[in-house]
Amino acid sequence: MDGGAAHPEGADGGHARVDVSALVRTRTRHPEAVAEAAARRPRRPLLGEHGRLMIVAADHPARGALGIGDRRLAMANRADLLERLCLALSRPGVDGVLATADILDDLLLLGALDHKIVMGSMNRGGLQGASFELDDRFTGHRPEDIERLGFDAGKLLLRIDYADPGSLTTLESTARVIDAMAERRLPVFVEPFISRRTPEGRLRNDLSAEAVTRSIAIASGLGGTSAYTWLKVPVTEHPDDMADVMATSTLPAVLLGGEVGGTPEDQEAAYEKWRGALRLPTVRGLVVGRSLLYPADGDVAAAVDTAVGLL
Repeated sequence: MDGGAAHPEGADGGHARVDVSALVRTRTRHPEAVAEAAARRPRRPLLGEHGRLMIVAADHPARGALGIGDRRLAMANRADLLERLCLALSRPGVDGVLATADILDDLLLLGALDHKIVMGSMNRGGLQGASFELDDRFTGHRPEDIERLGFDAGKLLLRIDYADPGSLTTLESTARVIDAMAERRLPVFVEPFISRRTPEGRLRNDLSAEAVTRSIAIASGLGGTSAYTWLKVPVTEHPDDMADVMATSTLPAVLLGGEVGGTPEDQEAAYEKWRGALRLPTVRGLVVGRSLLYPADGDVAAAVDTAVGLL
């Protein structure tokens, strides 16, 4: 299968069209096509001439996180998600994608990853809403998988709850994965949070300046070397705190999109928060998913183009 199975824009300029039947036929009759597509994929350096990164994230479904606003299963339609991803990846200035193996395999078969940064999502074991959510096992890409497939980086989620012993398991396994990625000279993007459970048992990430500062300090010190470690950090609840927060580490960082409300005004407010933080010296780009793939007004191309313009 080649790029003919996905057209970057439909006739109306809308979402890309994906031939699901062709994908399933290839997966059924020629599963080796995934590895073959990875082997022939043209690659590029992590950073281009401008030294900035714009990555579209789509690793939420593997954690059972399928909701967008009040639409609890918005990301459950895989063909629709792939169409949105193909459209986003076709826009000028988009450097690549972060996703789990199932989605990246589809995108490889669709020919959508040529000359793009491909970032494998590594730990997806902390399922949304599960009692073991903070014992976030590495159930996705392993360092050897990222190396074997010729991908460009890995990403892991590090949520730390001082009251939950599962966080220690995640901390230790995170450190070992950082070591394994460094041995292969592969960048790993660490997304740290200080997290707490509500009285109802739901996990909430603390976006106060102090909590984000502590999470950055902890993440920066993991492993035997930080040479290949990047940070993937949220904008604090008060964006004016970001300058002090980002002074915690000299590691390069990208901003994550996080939850964005369901109105155009919410979307615009998110852009404004990112714009200010992108001026800080360690911040090198954006990794944003649902707010660009499922924007309030439905216009994926416009949402992506606006985010690219912030860089």
